[in-house]
Amino acid sequence: MNTQPTAIEATDSLPLFASFGLHPALAEAIHLTGYTHATEVQAAAIPAALAGHDLMVSSATGSGKTAAFMLPSLHRLANSEGRAQPGAGPRILVLTPTRELSQQVTKACETYGRSLHWLRSTTVVGGVPYPAQLRAVRSALDVLIATPGRLLDLLQSGRVSLSKVEVLVLDEADRMLDMGFIEDIEIIAAATPTSRQTLMFSATFAGRVAQLAGKLLKSPQRIEVLSSVETKAQITQHLHWADGRTHKDRMLDHLLKDPEIDQAIVFTSTQQDAERLAASLGADGHAVAALHGGMPQGQRNRALEALRKRRLRVLVATDVAARGIDVPGITHVINHGLPIKAEDYVHRIGRTGRAGRTGVAVTLADHADAHRIRSIERFTTERIPVSTLPGLEPRGNPGSGARRPGGDSRPGRNFSNRPSGRPGEGRPATRGEAGSRNDSGAPKRARRP
Repeated sequence: MNTQPTAIEATDSLPLFASFGLHPALAEAIHLTGYTHATEVQAAAIPAALAGHDLMVSSATGSGKTAAFMLPSLHRLANSEGRAQPGAGPRILVLTPTRELSQQVTKACETYGRSLHWLRSTTVVGGVPYPAQLRAVRSALDVLIATPGRLLDLLQSGRVSLSKVEVLVLDEADRMLDMGFIEDIEIIAAATPTSRQTLMFSATFAGRVAQLAGKLLKSPQRIEVLSSVETKAQITQHLHWADGRTHKDRMLDHLLKDPEIDQAIVFTSTQQDAERLAASLGADGHAVAALHGGMPQGQRNRALEALRKRRLRVLVATDVAARGIDVPGITHVINHGLPIKAEDYVHRIGRTGRAGRTGVAVTLADHADAHRIRSIERFTTERIPVSTLPGLEPRGNPGSGARRPGGDSRPGRNFSNRPSGRPGEGRPATRGEAGSRNDSGAPKRARRP
């Protein structure tokens, strides 16, 4: 096995989708979406995937990576002569870390496959009753999008076969490993043919992710697209220092009164904070809902649907929502609680400024958050511009530990990438549903013997 994957850098020249030679039904679907030019990650990944290569792809959230693996996978199906048979299992398997991301990938599959009238796809995730999922996997099935925990349950109980899988996609592999899925993934991959094509997408390929890639991929090509906030489309960032939680709450109330906000996501560090803030904002008259991993799947679905249909102006969420929400109306992201991992900051603010739109990302931090601010700025290699809200200035200098003497008081500035049209882009609650959960909403899993 080639342990030194080929590095492919994205180019400045973004090609037309028509240049890829995709199946006419897919070309028609892309045309109906209104997209013409590929994004950087699509320009590099689609031709390589069409050529049959295994891929290791690093790309930013909102970069169009879902289309980068879904289009070549559907092209393979469209050009094959056989059709899915009941009980035979899927030919394309996509593993995702969260229920929300699974639903987003399923939507993309339906969008790009809309002209493939025979195409059958389904989603298998935790927190959803088994009967409907069992019926779906027993029927003729072309594409299966799943979270690893629930899929492993079905696999080990003999309810699903993976013997016909031709393409295995690992979407956000780093996140799946962070959530304790590495053993599940290895078992699932072992149940698929060794002749399969494997496409792995991850924010990083260091440590355990690289080790997993070494086990699952054959002579992979490496595609790297910048993942820093500089790749975000017109996102203006602000950092407001606060004296504590009460001060943060007052600043949040002030920010949400801004008429420039169409829809906003407010991120918290814990499920309890999400519930508290949603209740408080609701009492103040905001159209708001909470979203976190401790909620039943039906309730999570209703919150997301209300956001998409604009019945909500504010969604208060933990990081379970940072990877998997693609709602055009989100103009603002507000970090009321900071993420534990610096890279999750990038995923959070990536919920706004999508597909060429502008967006605003505001971070509220107190003295206890200073080390996380430093970590975020080291990861992004950019300072978050500091500003104040009139009448809500902090006492003293609570952020002094995160800045050189004097700090940085410049107003927010834009981080922009090249404009382009682009196709879009929950550890599931499975076994041990009632177990304890971490801040991402994932059940804490005991190590297998």
